[in-house]
Amino acid sequence: MSLLEVQGLEVHYGGIRALKGIDLAVAQGEVVCLIGANGAGKTTTMRALAGLLPAAAGTIHYAGSEVTGLPVHRRTRLGISLVPEGRGVFPRLTVAENLQMGAYFRTDMAGIAADLARVYGLFPRLEERRAQTGGTLSGGEQQMLAIARALMSRPRLLLLDEPSMGLAPLAVQTIFATIRLIADQGMTLLLVEQNARLALEVSGRGYVLEGGLIVHQDAAAALLASPKVRAAYLGA
Repeated sequence: MSLLEVQGLEVHYGGIRALKGIDLAVAQGEVVCLIGANGAGKTTTMRALAGLLPAAAGTIHYAGSEVTGLPVHRRTRLGISLVPEGRGVFPRLTVAENLQMGAYFRTDMAGIAADLARVYGLFPRLEERRAQTGGTLSGGEQQMLAIARALMSRPRLLLLDEPSMGLAPLAVQTIFATIRLIADQGMTLLLVEQNARLALEVSGRGYVLEGGLIVHQDAAAALLASPKVRAAYLGA
């Protein structure tokens, strides 16, 4: 059974159908990416999965239960965590305080301490800057903080929306090396990424979204080798 299963999902903005009935699934421990041009509906999909946008039609099942109508905080408690486009760190809170916010719903103090040590191990730069406010960090450091904060909720499903956006090449390398490490540790990931090559290289499977519809899905290696995908999204 899939950890995440989406059937016929529609999202409307006023009279505009941003998503026109998409189906996708992510198995436990799988890394899946969603690629497509700007405006295809990728971020809308992620926001709907996290509960930030209501579904106009269709269903979202997670861990065997329907979560379509649940608010964000209920989905977070169940183990769905979104790293949003644009990072969304709290600029006036310190790094340590941002991370504490990620564990807001948790009461297992020993587990929180262990996870804090884990994310500092993944991102040593954050430990060095734990007393700095989020707004003073570089773009790459803010992206590290956004991922680490999401991990502090101890998710089963991590939704990553455009993790490389606006980052310098070296920061992108660091972020994707960490994504690979998190995946190797067994985290289930759904990734939206404008850099389609990077997304496919780190994923096992991929979906191609165009105009609010899934138009193609396949193993990531097959999508990388597809002349149509290469021409449209990989600059080949």
